[in-house]
Amino acid sequence: MSVPVEPQSQGLNALRLHRQLAAIWATGPGVQKLASVNHTVLGMRMMITSFVFFAIAGILGMLTRVQLATPHAAFMDVETYNQVFTMHGSMMLFLFAIPMVESFAVYLTPKILGTRDFAFPRLTAYGYWCYLFGGTILTVSLILRSAPDGGWFMYTPLSSNVYSPGLNADVWLLGITFVEISALSLAMEIVVSILKMRAPGMSLDRMPIFAWYILVTAMMMIVAFPPLILGSILLEVERAFNLPFFDPTRGGDPLLWQHLFWLFGHPDVYIIFLPMAGVLSTMIPVFARRRLIGYRAIVVAIIALAFLSFGIWVHHMFTAGIPHLALAFFSTASAIVSVPTAIQFFAWLATLSHGRPRWDVPMLYIFGFFFVFTCGGLTGVMLAMMPFDWQAHDTYFVVAHLHYVVAGALAFPMLAAFYYWLPLLTGRSAVHKLSVPAFWLIFIGFNMTFFMMHLTGLLGMPRRVFTYSGDEGWNWLNLLSSVGSFVMTIGFALVVIDIIVQVRFGQRVRRNPWDSTTLEWAMPIPPMPYAFASIPRIDTDTEAISPGQLAPQLARGEGYLGFTRNGWQEALGVHMTSGEPDQLIVLPKPTYLPLVTAIVTCAAVLSMLFKFYLLSAGFAAVTFALFIYAGQNAGLSRDYGALPVGRGVSVPPHTEVAGSPSWLSLICALVANGTLFTSLIFGTFYLWIAAPNWPAATTPQPSKLLALVAVIALAVAAVSTRASLRAAATERKPYGTLGLTALALIAALAAAVMLIAGVTPNPREHALGATAAALLTYIAIHAGAGLLFVISNVLRLNAGFISARRLTDLRLTRLWADYTLATGIIALGLVLALPGLVAMLGARP
Repeated sequence: MSVPVEPQSQGLNALRLHRQLAAIWATGPGVQKLASVNHTVLGMRMMITSFVFFAIAGILGMLTRVQLATPHAAFMDVETYNQVFTMHGSMMLFLFAIPMVESFAVYLTPKILGTRDFAFPRLTAYGYWCYLFGGTILTVSLILRSAPDGGWFMYTPLSSNVYSPGLNADVWLLGITFVEISALSLAMEIVVSILKMRAPGMSLDRMPIFAWYILVTAMMMIVAFPPLILGSILLEVERAFNLPFFDPTRGGDPLLWQHLFWLFGHPDVYIIFLPMAGVLSTMIPVFARRRLIGYRAIVVAIIALAFLSFGIWVHHMFTAGIPHLALAFFSTASAIVSVPTAIQFFAWLATLSHGRPRWDVPMLYIFGFFFVFTCGGLTGVMLAMMPFDWQAHDTYFVVAHLHYVVAGALAFPMLAAFYYWLPLLTGRSAVHKLSVPAFWLIFIGFNMTFFMMHLTGLLGMPRRVFTYSGDEGWNWLNLLSSVGSFVMTIGFALVVIDIIVQVRFGQRVRRNPWDSTTLEWAMPIPPMPYAFASIPRIDTDTEAISPGQLAPQLARGEGYLGFTRNGWQEALGVHMTSGEPDQLIVLPKPTYLPLVTAIVTCAAVLSMLFKFYLLSAGFAAVTFALFIYAGQNAGLSRDYGALPVGRGVSVPPHTEVAGSPSWLSLICALVANGTLFTSLIFGTFYLWIAAPNWPAATTPQPSKLLALVAVIALAVAAVSTRASLRAAATERKPYGTLGLTALALIAALAAAVMLIAGVTPNPREHALGATAAALLTYIAIHAGAGLLFVISNVLRLNAGFISARRLTDLRLTRLWADYTLATGIIALGLVLALPGLVAMLGARP
């Protein structure tokens, strides 16, 4: 295998370099496109898929408006209406808003950062297929009249078996969890790629503002999604196996679901808003024809907004019986969160007022956003005040506020972004025959639809009502809302037609038609699979870049990696803060494995849905086996040392460095995992402190001996992983220490299973036993996952993928063992402490 020295291909012309790179990065025609793992292809697929779900959800919303247009309407019966409005909200939030945000990130982020792809293309592909299959499960359930019907909040006890005995709630719990896991995997991919795969020289303080927004958003996803995933798991376990986490008659509490849901739900508003704010911060300087004012202030503001958003989830629970002192705290925090949002608004307005704005279609939608989101923000501050919230809670005033904030923050910037980046996607210029009338129809229809809902809410119309008598004074307001929804729909239809016309009839566009300064405009248009023929070096603020001057240099291979080597798909890894190149990342080729793995995962979810639990466990085992199989040939099977990457720089492959993307990805996964674990601990303490019918009739007596065995075994596993790492670093095969790690994890797993079997009270009888069983199950699952790490280590050691230089696999196993030990000590300590904690508070009704 030849490894070239300092690029021999410097003499290649741009066309020859393009042909060589295209041959390496191409996916293949026809059915082979299903094997694509390229971010450009997957980002485009996610956009199209999310827009299809948006269209379906929009139709469902129109159906609800037809039903509510007049009193006593018989357009839908109550069961159908409940499914329709539940699916409208669920699809808009989980199948459109979050995926559309991630699709922008997937498509644009590598291009804006000046790199060729994400760090884990197969994970991106797996995330997309899981999203598609999860969304399809929900959509098909609507066709089969088995869709969720308890509202998109899925509040307990309405969603419990007592009140929702069919599959409807299970479809939501399993389908949405499937989609959320997909979104979580993509969030981890985005964080790792932004931190490790930027153009050389692009330090964090030189990073484009869009990348800052996406980075903060992805980090928020990693922390925000696990509480909802945990809540969905606990509710599904309650429905499937009768464990009473939310049943107040057996020591559970329905409010626990609200806490877990809104720990996700309120940050999710900003997860949707921030990427679109990043879009605005990217476009506004272009159309104002001046640099963005307040770059550093905006970065600080979005970080502050991210932190504050996690401290105000009770904002949605003011009427749920929370103590007044806590309500005062959360009310104040809910008002404070408007400050970092205002900083961004003032920065945008200052940029426009100090520039020379030019009007084009994207600017129409930007000003539409200013109007709509300001209205939504003002009503949000109103709802942050407890007295007003008590009056408006669960009325159509809240529905109007939600749409002004979430839909306004997403729809208008999204459409501005479509018109701005369509020349990049299609290589054609906008036609603009329909775009201006489309904007006005959407703007007028949106405000006509949702402004009226403020008034109906103030007049007392509760949300989720199926019909009304007509004596309340809502008639003409509801009719105007319904008419407005059809006007808005016509506007969106014109946008679709406008895009089709542009793709089909638009003229070929020159590179960088907007005179932007971001790197995506320094690529060929439309983009090639490899994105950049060579990777630029950024030694200045990104807003000082001239894509027009940079583009021909990169096309000629004058940047980094302006050549081909061994048929590898190569990208550069950089230091997280300074942006200096520190590793050569060799990316995987197209494969059907992500699709196959997602199909098997979907089969596990469907088996769970239809109560075939053993079959579901079998499919889950096959899924894990596929992950191990996919990882067996990942990386490089020999040592290379430092390799030339151009411009006189040589760096080692990513398999030979300690800070590889894989290491950072596991840290992200453990942060998400730790958030789920913390949510479980929170749930345990919440039930102990606040739930009725405690303590249980039976006093728990967990085995201290078994707990000690589990802790010692986990400690041995953590120590032996270090021994394996030291042995491999000295060119010895660590089979013995890996075997010891496996035995220790088996012992810990066995001890955890025996503790679960001996839990008292019976987990089905009281929430005390259920929470103890959940904590012990968490330990058992992580010990079992540790065994999978060891199995993978042994297989890759045999295949030659581990050496004294290539130690990433063993480092990952050590990190997992350390985490399992830490959480195991906490979980087992809490299980042992539960009898004393219960006795401390005594009995309560």
